[in-house]
Amino acid sequence: MNGGTTTATRAEYCVVACAEAWRDAGEVLASPMGTVPTIGARLAKLTFSPDLLLTDGEALLMGDVPEVGAAAQVVEGWLPYRRHLALVATGRRHVMMGASQLDRHGNQNISCIGDWAWPERQLLGVRGAPVNTLNNPTSYWVPRHTPRVFVERVDMVCGVGYDRAAAAGPSATRYHRIPEVISNLGVFDFETPDRTMRLRSLHPGVTVEEVVRATGFALTVPDEVPPTREPTAEELRLIREAVDPKALRDREVPAA
Repeated sequence: MNGGTTTATRAEYCVVACAEAWRDAGEVLASPMGTVPTIGARLAKLTFSPDLLLTDGEALLMGDVPEVGAAAQVVEGWLPYRRHLALVATGRRHVMMGASQLDRHGNQNISCIGDWAWPERQLLGVRGAPVNTLNNPTSYWVPRHTPRVFVERVDMVCGVGYDRAAAAGPSATRYHRIPEVISNLGVFDFETPDRTMRLRSLHPGVTVEEVVRATGFALTVPDEVPPTREPTAEELRLIREAVDPKALRDREVPAA
C-alpha cells in the first residue's frame, strides 16, 4: 500500500459497490457516468469481469485499463455513436447513470426541477435515459443521498421505473431492469414483490435510521441489513495505485 493505510474509505466502499454491478457481466459495454462508477468499472475489468468492454468516453474501445484521466495505450476497437446506439438497442450494455431525482419505483429525473412548463431549475435534459432503461440494464449512482434526490414523485420521468414500464406493457418490460442504486450511504435494489426500492446493504458507519431520514419515501428495510462488501487488499491496491492514484474518488465522496 506504499505505506498508506489499509483501512478502506467510504469512497472506496462505493467504488467496490459500483464494481459489483458489473460482476461476471461478460462481454458487455460498461457505460459509467461519474468518477466513482468509472473507477468501479475499471476495477471490475481488472478483477472479476475481464471481458467487460470499456470506452475512452468518445469513440474508442480501450484494450488496457489506464488510470482515470489518462489516455489508453491499447485500442481494441472503434465505437462511433451509431454503433454505440446499436449496442444499446441489443441490450449488450450496462449503463450506470446519475440521478437528480429518484422515486421508490426507480423513475429517474435529470431534466428539470419543478413543473416542466415553467421549471425552477433546468438540468441536463432527458437525453438517452428512456432508451437506456427500456433496452439495457441501467443502474444509478448518487454521491449525495438526500430527500431532495430520493423523492416520493419525480418532477419529470426521464429514466423509466418499474411501475411505468409495467403500465406500458410487454414492449417496455421485456428488457427493462434496474439492478442497483448505489449512494454514499448504501446499496439498494428493487427485489420486492411490488418492485419498489429496498435497502440491500449499508456502508460502514451508516445506520438504517440515517438512510431512512435521508430518503423522501417509504423504503423497504429488511429485518437485518448486511454491510456493504469490504474491498480486498488487492482491490485497494488497484484503486489507489493503478486506477485512481490521484484520489479523485475522495472529491466525489469525501470522508464521512
